Amino acid sequence: MLMQRHLTRPSLADVMVREGIVPRRTVDQVVARLGGSTTALGQTLVEEGTISEAQLAQALAAQYGLPYDALTGFRVDSEFYHTISVKLMRRHPFVPVKDEAGALTIAISDPQNLLALDELEILLNRPLHYVVSSRSAIQSALERSEGSSQALRELEAEYRSVLVKEDERGEEVLTVDHFGEDQSPVVKLLDTIMLSAMQRRASDIHIEATDRATTVKFRVDGILVSAMDPLDVKLHPPLVSRLKVMSDLDIAERRVPQDGSFRMRLDRKTVDFRVSILPSVFGESVVIRILDREAITTGVSTLRLDRLGFNPEDLKRFRRAITRPYGMVLVTGPTGSGKTTTLYAAISEMNIQEDKLITIEDPVEYQLPGVVQIPVNEKKGLTFARGLRSILRHDPDKIMVGEIRDAETAQIAIQSALTGHLVLTTVHANNVFDVIGRFASMGIDSYNFLAALTCVLAQRLIRVICPDCRHQVVLDQALAEESGLDYDEFKSAPFYEGKGCSECHDTGYRGRKCITEFLDLTDEIKEMILADRALSEIRYRAVTDGMITLRQSAVKKVLAGETTLREINRVTFSEER
Repeated sequence: MLMQRHLTRPSLADVMVREGIVPRRTVDQVVARLGGSTTALGQTLVEEGTISEAQLAQALAAQYGLPYDALTGFRVDSEFYHTISVKLMRRHPFVPVKDEAGALTIAISDPQNLLALDELEILLNRPLHYVVSSRSAIQSALERSEGSSQALRELEAEYRSVLVKEDERGEEVLTVDHFGEDQSPVVKLLDTIMLSAMQRRASDIHIEATDRATTVKFRVDGILVSAMDPLDVKLHPPLVSRLKVMSDLDIAERRVPQDGSFRMRLDRKTVDFRVSILPSVFGESVVIRILDREAITTGVSTLRLDRLGFNPEDLKRFRRAITRPYGMVLVTGPTGSGKTTTLYAAISEMNIQEDKLITIEDPVEYQLPGVVQIPVNEKKGLTFARGLRSILRHDPDKIMVGEIRDAETAQIAIQSALTGHLVLTTVHANNVFDVIGRFASMGIDSYNFLAALTCVLAQRLIRVICPDCRHQVVLDQALAEESGLDYDEFKSAPFYEGKGCSECHDTGYRGRKCITEFLDLTDEIKEMILADRALSEIRYRAVTDGMITLRQSAVKKVLAGETTLREINRVTFSEER
């Protein structure tokens, strides 16, 4: 629908009152605060939380006689990227919706900006029809679409052209002096890679050199996926050099590992990045860990244990353990199994108004209000053990130790638990029973350790089936046997998989949940451990008492339609099958 430009159009205030979006009294009060001007009325109401962005878009559509489209699940047709620049879509912003009868229909957020719409019509060089949507809906539609990949291809092509031109003149590809320039192509390429990683919810970016190319991969939901087509190997040195400059590392040193960090403002928020650089055969290998503190802190502040995927039995027992006044609560699992997230979810459920809660971590990745958090600084002599001693003189009620790595830290943590403090901590072990051997290998006295220990929670993270492409499948007999399931018993049960779609980047999975194994250290279990009873006997006693193993927890997730047999076979160890 072409937008009608006439002088008798109703005001936005009148439209919102007529449509029942905002009472007249509220509108009059806001207009009075704005000095009688209605130019910023809609945006002010949104910023104050009186109306939503979607309600403002609906009012603007009614004011200008245009259709409203919420763009729910909308994705831009890939054909449009051949003729319309992604940069242009993001700058205005708008998304092309359909092309018919020679006219292009686009979704816009601000039909009041007639100059911008005229500019668009000139740039696109064709008649335009308009529908109205909210700005965030348009940006979400761009993120769901192939816009990020297209922008990467555009920037890569731009960078290649600069590279070739400079090579022909015999100059260096890029020198340190170029890095401060806003228009430097390597800066734009690296920034776009990092922005794309954040949009895809990646936890890490891997940049690796091979003999002929540079590969960029993202770790999404614990799995490495290709981020883009391989780059020319000539791109590798300037990308690494740019990262070294940003991380304040030695740009001339290429033969030893280096670690650093930097902070950037991307997509209207500040994000921290930790950089690890290792020398390899074909050049330096880079891993960038993304720490989106704002998103993490927002998520953790509203995070509760029941959102992590705990089965109801383990959730009930773990909550009971963290409400005890003293003792040691131990969370175990390999690196990247979500141990820290579980501890922060536990802290968020505690009453930190009445209790003093102090943490010591390496590093402090999540910043929480009401909690005293101490970062380990080994260069300055602040180790876990030294920090923990100081914490005990700071009148704490509850203590969180990021990780127990050595006997000294373990000994102090145990003494803290025995002298009236609740200690939450983590240790690397494969299952709840390996923890006993882990502490024994540190030379810790078993009697004191077991006296302090309240419970052990072992966990893993498994990928969840994408809800947008989830579909029912027939159980494969070979897969059932490989998974240790009785095919005849389960062949009629519903099983699900993901087909792969743009929402999950064709993986069939989106997001992760934890599977758990919770061991409550009852007096009987402690006595069996102290008596050096066989591990199989202790495990049998624990299962008899109601312990659900990691494998059983994983199978429950499969039967509930949340994940797949292939995924749990990947995550759980063979001895647990």
